Amino acid sequence: MEFLHALVNAHSVAIAATILIIAYVFIATEKIPKVTIALIGGALTIFLGLVGADKTTGETLNPNYFINFVDFGVIFLLVSMMIIVNIATRSGMFNWIANELLKMTKGHPISVLFALGLFTAITSAFLDNVTTVILIMPITFVIAEQLGINPVPFLITEIFASNIGGTATLIGDPPNIIIGSAAGLSFMDFIKELTPIVAIILLAVLIVLTFIFRKHMQTTPEKMETIAKLDNSKTITDFPLMIRSSIVLGLVIIGFVLHDVTHIPAYLTAMMGASVLLLFEKPTNILKDVEWNTIFFFIGLFIIIGGLEASGGIALMAKWILNVTNGSEQATAMLILWASGFISGIIDNIPYTATMAPMIMEIQKVMGADYTYPLWWCLSLGACLGGNMTIIGAAANVIVSEASAHKGHPITFMSFLKYGMTTMLISLVLSTIYIYVRFLH
Repeated sequence: MEFLHALVNAHSVAIAATILIIAYVFIATEKIPKVTIALIGGALTIFLGLVGADKTTGETLNPNYFINFVDFGVIFLLVSMMIIVNIATRSGMFNWIANELLKMTKGHPISVLFALGLFTAITSAFLDNVTTVILIMPITFVIAEQLGINPVPFLITEIFASNIGGTATLIGDPPNIIIGSAAGLSFMDFIKELTPIVAIILLAVLIVLTFIFRKHMQTTPEKMETIAKLDNSKTITDFPLMIRSSIVLGLVIIGFVLHDVTHIPAYLTAMMGASVLLLFEKPTNILKDVEWNTIFFFIGLFIIIGGLEASGGIALMAKWILNVTNGSEQATAMLILWASGFISGIIDNIPYTATMAPMIMEIQKVMGADYTYPLWWCLSLGACLGGNMTIIGAAANVIVSEASAHKGHPITFMSFLKYGMTTMLISLVLSTIYIYVRFLH
């Protein structure tokens, strides 16, 4: 063991980086569940002593204790929002809103496409993307069948809209939760800095998709009338639950908005909301629907990245970026934005963001908070919007494509790439213009 510890101490950066890279490869290939990979990597990182297994060393606190690298603000915010959304969904309230929106389209296919995209984006700004697409998919299949239209254009639009909409807020996409926690950015910071450009990107993408899919949007007046007269009277399955959920969800969002006044952390606001809703439920029934795989994936991942941070590897990455860009804020921002977009299109954006966040913190130690402020928004826009590039770029993409194939409408990797690359390039070009005008000129 002494030889092993001596070896690890001598080559800690290389060993920590190797564990992270191997974990990335296995996560990307999806041969083994990513939560398993993260936990194996985390356990190995602790076992090799890259992070401390004990809280104290002698009589002093151990700064490299593995728990110190697990961001429990992120963990509690994710769990709490999952609880709130799971409870609210049971009332049927989100399906009711979607149906009302569709009735307003009068069944016109182009309007339906636009409405589904808009609803998905807005919902994804407040719920996680996976929950949003799971909510909207059953409605989409029914509508496509009633209109006699292939559901694939609707589903692809919903995938893109969910990833774009999730970029707009602190709670819309896990990468934003990681960024917000690392940088100390509030819910209103995300609303102020990202929501306007996300709205522009969404509008541009929906217009382009409407043009691309216009030839598939053909139906009869009789079928359009069916959608216009959609019966939405029985969609709410539990009215008291809907009222409770709406009030709590509304108050939680108000709590996020008022963070700059109250200084109550977002995770605490969400925890209080989840706790109130659980008073009326059997916790066992609700907690079994929490995505524990995601939660433990985060925990394992934080430990692996903690190993690279404790060894000094993250600081070396930050130094390398500053050397490559010669310290230019504009060059650094564009490198992070575009690299994040393309890398997140190929690998999961959660481990990528979790690796990049401490690196930007290291850059901040050298260059200051004003220099790094635009870099956080570049990371968020690149990581979240890049997920649209490929069918494996985000969890929502995989879930929708699998459901579509199950229904007899497969979405191939290459056909998705054609639309995804177009969408991502539009998104990143508009983001580049925004970042430059807003922060860098």
